[in-house]
Amino acid sequence: MASDKVLNLTDTDFDKVVAAGEPILVDFWAEWCGPCKRMIPVVDEIANTYAGRLKVAKVNIDEHQAAATRLGIQSIPTLVIFKNGQLAERIVGAVPRDTLVEAIERVLA
Repeated sequence: MASDKVLNLTDTDFDKVVAAGEPILVDFWAEWCGPCKRMIPVVDEIANTYAGRLKVAKVNIDEHQAAATRLGIQSIPTLVIFKNGQLAERIVGAVPRDTLVEAIERVLA
């Protein structure tokens, strides 16, 4: 079950949400991607743990390709953290929760 704290972004709203300047973790994924599915509970937990400090969003690359193309995303899952509208961290592949938390803490510090 997906967390209600995770936004689903589209090509239309991606730039506006990222440009808002708040720290945001964006998970680029696809329904058919096994490693992406393994990251769902991790991303949901991050959304709940960091609520109020970090927005969390997902972009389905099969339905919304523009942002992924602009960011040069070639493998999924790719998790990107933006701060002040700028790319601050990029994590490629299914990674342990601790790896993701370390990247988030670097950005929020």
